Amino acid sequence: MELGLDISNEQIAELESAIHDIDFASAAEHEKKVRHDVMAHVHTLAERCPLAAPIIHLGATSCYVGDNTDLIVLKHGLELLLPRLAAVISRLSKFADEYKSVPILGFTHLQPAQLTTVGKRASLWLSDLLMDERALSRARDDLRFRGVKGTTGTQASFLQLFKGDGEKVKALDKRVAELAGFDKRYIVTGQTYSRKVDLEIISALSGLGATVHKMCSDIRILASRKELEEPFETSQIGSSAMPYKRNPMRSERCCALARHLITLHANAANTHAVQWLERTLDDSANRRITLAEAFLTADATLLTLLNICQGLVVYPKVLARHIAQELPFMATENIIMAMVQAGGDRQVCHEKIRVLSHEAGAVVKQEGKDNDLIDRVKKDKYFAPILPKLENILDASTFIGRAPEQVTEFIEEEVKPVLNKYHDVLIAVEKPVSLNI
Repeated sequence: MELGLDISNEQIAELESAIHDIDFASAAEHEKKVRHDVMAHVHTLAERCPLAAPIIHLGATSCYVGDNTDLIVLKHGLELLLPRLAAVISRLSKFADEYKSVPILGFTHLQPAQLTTVGKRASLWLSDLLMDERALSRARDDLRFRGVKGTTGTQASFLQLFKGDGEKVKALDKRVAELAGFDKRYIVTGQTYSRKVDLEIISALSGLGATVHKMCSDIRILASRKELEEPFETSQIGSSAMPYKRNPMRSERCCALARHLITLHANAANTHAVQWLERTLDDSANRRITLAEAFLTADATLLTLLNICQGLVVYPKVLARHIAQELPFMATENIIMAMVQAGGDRQVCHEKIRVLSHEAGAVVKQEGKDNDLIDRVKKDKYFAPILPKLENILDASTFIGRAPEQVTEFIEEEVKPVLNKYHDVLIAVEKPVSLNI
């Protein structure tokens, strides 16, 4: 109407009055006859608005209705998920900062390696989550509107409506996008917007799934070592047969959901790959499942993950015991260096430590006893010059490198700038999450 087509204010008013007055039963009956969801609603709306019936769906296609709506929904969906993700990042950053100096065994190949800290390990999870926030934000910001493009994307029907005036067609395309809340639109489309758009969004959500699965798998491993636990209610039952069990069921649930989220990437990729020429309809049924499930799964996963992060429990004495079992081996190089500084010969010291280490290792592996390497060092007169320093040499805090400083720098330089974007909404989304398990 703004661009000069013969449309009256009365027709517009009639359509506006029917926005929330939808006869779904009538639409269902129409769909049984016409076997077309959009046309079923076009007929239903025409019956409700007889004055406006001649202009309903004027020049449009089903994808004008469906695809543009999907783009609006996808944008809103990402705007709902991003604050949830920010809440997880916020809570986990507090945890990382609190435990940035608490030593814990680091692992490579799932074998004890050098020490790290609880907070440093959490910062590794955080780093992945920041990449997910970036990917989801980019997917949201890159979204454009399909607008008015016609049956094969050429805008031929709209050019006919405006009697060959291409500038008015461009103005209509731009105006419809603005009214839908988009400042950009896809200049070229087929009948649909490219399903590559869906793939980009599902790829970001699938990446989030991979992050969550890795993090919650780590938590499950740490729980098995009794070093760290997810929240466990006072009356919660871990096992129907084993009353003592404290199963990490929240983390297991996150892994289960995340695994489903990861698999949806293949669905979106395959759907885009088989869209022949301007489009085929074998995308429709798949997308109705895949897009909805991706967002719902991500939402449930983030809610559960936030609950976990709000109640993580660390057991420092267990950490210390496990460190004590492995630290003597890790400290051998420090012992050698101390002996050299005290005037000892490095090669001689290295050989003595090697022999004692193998003896201690045999006690651990073959006899199932605790690591007694330090006792063996204390009993060997060769090491007498460094015995007064031995306690300091074995101080776990001297084996964590710059881990505490790294966490502080990471939070200040990378985490906080991201959280600042969500400052106004974090208070609401960070409220304690209660899960009905």
